[in-house]
Amino acid sequence: MRFVHSADWQLGMTRHFLNGEAQPRYSAARRDVVAAIGPLAADAGAEFVVVAGDVFEDNQLAPQVVSQSLEAMRAIGIPVYLLPGNHDPLDASSVYTSALFLAECPDNVVVLDRAGIHEVRPGLEIVAAPWRSKRPTTDLIGDVLDGLPADGVTRIVVGHGAVDILDPGHDKPSLIRLAAVEAALARGAVHYVALGDKHSRADVGATGRVWYSGSPEVTNYDDVELDPGHVLVVEVDEADPARPVRIDARRVGRWRFVSLNRSVDDNRDIADLDINLDLMPDKERTVVRLGLTGSLTVTDKAALDACLDRYSRRFAALTEWERNTDIAVMPADGEFADLGIGGFAAAAVDDLVATARSDGDDAEDARAALALLLRLTDRGVA
Repeated sequence: MRFVHSADWQLGMTRHFLNGEAQPRYSAARRDVVAAIGPLAADAGAEFVVVAGDVFEDNQLAPQVVSQSLEAMRAIGIPVYLLPGNHDPLDASSVYTSALFLAECPDNVVVLDRAGIHEVRPGLEIVAAPWRSKRPTTDLIGDVLDGLPADGVTRIVVGHGAVDILDPGHDKPSLIRLAAVEAALARGAVHYVALGDKHSRADVGATGRVWYSGSPEVTNYDDVELDPGHVLVVEVDEADPARPVRIDARRVGRWRFVSLNRSVDDNRDIADLDINLDLMPDKERTVVRLGLTGSLTVTDKAALDACLDRYSRRFAALTEWERNTDIAVMPADGEFADLGIGGFAAAAVDDLVATARSDGDDAEDARAALALLLRLTDRGVA
């Protein structure tokens, strides 16, 4: 028996740093990756799909988002089991109980809206642990595992949240206790645990049966999400009493959120940065966060700004990594001697240079004014 394990679709997600039309393209990509699970599942011979929480970004969504999301799920073509998570819990405002969702929900979509056993077919069950609020007061998976028998039925647990061995806040009541999960696996009461909440693919513990699938499309930078963009095809051998499991990770995501740190101290470093940005593929689906450190002349800083401005129009977004950015700008000797201006204008430039070299409150404004002067001069305006 095979099925697809996915999680954290967070349909309706927005990212404030995306350029103009990049946001609707990113939203469409998150729906497209859902629809693409259909051909992948058919190729793998999967019976069904489980989505281990956070199907939607939240419970308050535009009607268009709900309708388009349900249409993407319809396109999968096989049963899709949705688990409410911390972003879309089964509270009083739940999207899953809205009139629109209930009216347009496709026949192949099933909401795991109660804790405990859901029969897929005779001999195969899903054990669900849905969230009913954003702050559970117990280990929801531990609650549904308690008392499950080892009776020869194949059981897939579908849950959401942090596992205690991966979370530093060990006193949180909602943490999933890995020891209880592994005990249920060891006695044969359950055979695979499909988790959501962590957006990177991860094997938890030592059994090879407890996995986070990660989000199928990236949601954060690569220093935070180490391995996003996958779904897992899970194979359980029902003919073997031990129910051995095999995991096949399939990459489906197409976007990248990249963090880069670079030192820039002269025009050669700027040229090297230019080359590196130019060589990056799929710019329209790539977000770059840049951390830059160094010391530059006003001329080189103007060249850096022009470089970044150019690539900010080519990438889905090019943003400054503020806590990793520290560039000192200082006018070099003779840097403004050949501008071809004289008289009062030349004296004003000299004053700006003196201010820029000072530690006064106006130094940053003076450097910005000198950089603008250089850019205007290069363009033949000044």
